[in-house]
Amino acid sequence: MRFFRPIPTFPEVASYSFVKHSLANRCASQPRRRRPEELGVERRIRLRGMNGIAKGQVWESATLLRVGRIDLFEIVLNDDSVSRRHAEFRATEQGWRIGDLGSTNGTFLNGQRLGSGQWPLRVKDMVAIGDLTLVVEALEEERRDTETPPPDELRVEATAKSTWEAAIEGLALDSNRSPRPGEQLLALLRAGHHLVHIESEDELLKSILFDAVHVLDAQRGAIVLADGPDGALKPSKIMTGRGEPRAMAAGREVSGRPCFSQSAALRCFSRGESILCQSAQEDPELAVAQSIADGTMSSVLCVLLRTPRTRLGVLHLDRGPWQKPFTADDLHLADALAANVSFGIECSQLLRKQRDLFLNTITTLASTVELRDEYTGGHTLRVSNFSLMLGQKLQLTHADLEWLRVGTPLHDIGKIGIDDAILRKPDKLTPEEFEQMKTHTTKGAEILGTIPDLDPILPIVRSHHERWDGRGYPDRLAGEAIPRLARIVAVADAFDAMTSDRPYRRGMAPEVAFAEVQKQSGKQFDPECAEAFLAIRQQVMEAIRPNSVTSSRTTTRVAKMVKVG
Repeated sequence: MRFFRPIPTFPEVASYSFVKHSLANRCASQPRRRRPEELGVERRIRLRGMNGIAKGQVWESATLLRVGRIDLFEIVLNDDSVSRRHAEFRATEQGWRIGDLGSTNGTFLNGQRLGSGQWPLRVKDMVAIGDLTLVVEALEEERRDTETPPPDELRVEATAKSTWEAAIEGLALDSNRSPRPGEQLLALLRAGHHLVHIESEDELLKSILFDAVHVLDAQRGAIVLADGPDGALKPSKIMTGRGEPRAMAAGREVSGRPCFSQSAALRCFSRGESILCQSAQEDPELAVAQSIADGTMSSVLCVLLRTPRTRLGVLHLDRGPWQKPFTADDLHLADALAANVSFGIECSQLLRKQRDLFLNTITTLASTVELRDEYTGGHTLRVSNFSLMLGQKLQLTHADLEWLRVGTPLHDIGKIGIDDAILRKPDKLTPEEFEQMKTHTTKGAEILGTIPDLDPILPIVRSHHERWDGRGYPDRLAGEAIPRLARIVAVADAFDAMTSDRPYRRGMAPEVAFAEVQKQSGKQFDPECAEAFLAIRQQVMEAIRPNSVTSSRTTTRVAKMVKVG
């Protein structure tokens, strides 16, 4: 066993320990990883074809069965629905596994399409390869050496298990306790700057990952966070660097390449230590993945995202074979970066959970209005969706979009103060009743005005029935004097009212309502909002199509604007 140069330790700071393990010469307590046959385990599989050109054929193996249209493969299926490199059955230390090799039509196990990684097999499992089906007819295992302990899952060259306080010291000093180079220190300081200047959790993760990928010259990076009640690790943000020009969607693969090593991330998170794998080909999970087979991932860093209170997840970085492998100093730098940004990630998560709870409370409160008015079921949800679509089209700031998200569900909250005889009346309202209905705008503002934190949404509640030409209510505001968020909700609210059925009239067809929005531009509606709403016509149609009874109705009647209470 060979060690990196010892790092000086100090009484007040937990030290790092970096250990390099050699696969060629490990001590008896850490034997090298051996293949199943070396462990005295013989695993055999027998597959039988069920249809098409595979029907009646049988294949057996103790190690590997590759499926495709390549003559060198063990199972050759010359069918148009089968890719050249389609799938493989592989014997592992944990049993037989199946994995897709980036096929066009996919590989299905018992009806479920396989994603990345290797999936366990059982007797009688049905595997669909294109249009052809194979059944696992037999799985046999004989262990001749039951005394051999299972080896570790990963080849790990170095680990860093330090306290949060010790990792924070790495902001200024490297693993040799020397001052950091300017570029590294700048990246760490910039990461701290992000924590206080970025409100969006998504943007925060994106900025953190950008700095990590570029300062550590990684070809790819991923932030994998514990999620849900079971704390499962899920990729939250993916980013590419040098040598990987195509952007990747979070958690997905590009060209069959996994975005992170699940086994490395799980070890890092479960053991609470940051790890360095200089040779990813020795990772049993990655070694069978397309990215490793093609030689695109060579060295991996997994550093723990944590605060003194909890473990949050893992920062995963990798380099390709054309780059130098990560070093222990890189691990030390990445660990310092992770400790620096973890507080910001934890705070953003807590704020998101608090915001989600608040939004759920608001939605429940808003639903009480609809429970009283059986004729407006779903109105609040639809108006909220339309408003957010329109806000995004108008490129509102993140803050304004959040207030739109909070305020729109409450735009009719004042109807709580309207008498049931008026609110639930099945006929058209009389002028006197309509005057009473109009007070829901001011009543709503008064109700929410008692909560200072909701001041930014009061204009939505009070002014969503104002008109661009000044003929609205309650304050007869006109033009730019009407708050912008209220102008947005006004369009969404009127469109839903026009397309919804009432006891005394049928809703308009969507195409007629869109024409009315265009007609009322500059009169009832802000011209900019009306134009933007017409530009998202397709999005709106897709949103209402499943629940709309009027979407397929055609009519030639002249539409009149509906007075909405």
